[in-house]
Amino acid sequence: MAQYREITTEAEWAETLEASAARPVLVLKHSTRCPVSSAALEEYEAYLQDKPKEDVDYVMVKVIESRPVSNKIAEDLNVKHESPQMILIKDKAKYWATSHWSVTKKHMQAVLD
Repeated sequence: MAQYREITTEAEWAETLEASAARPVLVLKHSTRCPVSSAALEEYEAYLQDKPKEDVDYVMVKVIESRPVSNKIAEDLNVKHESPQMILIKDKAKYWATSHWSVTKKHMQAVLD
């Protein structure tokens, strides 16, 4: 089972973005106040508990608690902020993104596998 790590600082985000040059990163932007986002987090965790792609790093950002990080992600990747939102980053750029009810285990499997 793969694990995600939570990033809470802009420095952690900068390291994560830089690391995507060598290894893809799947970011979940999660709102702790939104039921749709809670469902997305459950889907993310279900994907990680099944057979996640091993050569990907998995991270999560809480958009309310870590607002500056969430805003920096949107700015750096030129992606409109949404929550919940999932972004696959390769080579320091957005490769794929989806949001709301499209954040599903099935969707992650289709994109990553």
